[in-house]
Amino acid sequence: MADTIANILSIAGSDPSGGAGIQADLKTFAARGTYGMAVLTALTAQNTQGVSGLHLVPPAFVAAQIADVFADVRVGAVKIGMIASGEIAEAVANALSPHRSVPVVLDPVMIAKGGASLLAADAVEALTRRLLPLSTLLTPNLPEAAALLGEAEAADRAAMENQAKRLLALGPKAVLLKGGHLPGNESPDVLAMPGGLRWFEGVRVLTRNTHGTGCTLSSAVAAELGKGHSLPDAVAAAKSFVAGAVRGSGALAVGAGHGPLHHFHALWA
Repeated sequence: MADTIANILSIAGSDPSGGAGIQADLKTFAARGTYGMAVLTALTAQNTQGVSGLHLVPPAFVAAQIADVFADVRVGAVKIGMIASGEIAEAVANALSPHRSVPVVLDPVMIAKGGASLLAADAVEALTRRLLPLSTLLTPNLPEAAALLGEAEAADRAAMENQAKRLLALGPKAVLLKGGHLPGNESPDVLAMPGGLRWFEGVRVLTRNTHGTGCTLSSAVAAELGKGHSLPDAVAAAKSFVAGAVRGSGALAVGAGHGPLHHFHALWA
């Protein structure tokens, strides 16, 4: 199957402006040379300036979407994004439990770029209890990590390492704690695995076009895992891809707020 294009499934919410959520995931899967599929958990009314509305898909229908994909398609990896409610978290966990050999990248989407809450308070417990143990990789940013641990946001690398280790103890096989919210010119991420820690360095790009960076990174990792790459190699490739997509975002003119990344920066002249 080495020459077969990998099939990657996103389980997430929709962003009608195209910069985040399912739309960003499918663009990322395509840009990374994989075949993208999508299970919708929620519809949002949003643009580059913020989220104004949220409409959840019934949990049973979320589960039905997942079941039908797995019944027919060889899934190489799964990315989980916006879950929105505890009931949907339970439905997703139940639907994925029979497929534990498939890599799962969990991006715990909690707060939109504009500040709107995208995860109900009761859903944090369900996500932690049911989805973290199913995850190959958890990819929180600093505010999301703080929310999952119920404490203050990490403000330096030592605190990031400490929080990444404690998130690992909650059940995922690995944790990639993203340091984009740290002050300064660097944007470092730390990968925590049972064998130890590894830092991935990055230079901060001064731009407002950061809408969907978390969605894109987690989807890129899922695509690389689906292609059979190791977790450290998948993270390195994904981080490089996102950096290029951010640097190339100036070629786009989408909205007046936090603009999207240029997912096809390496493919379009």
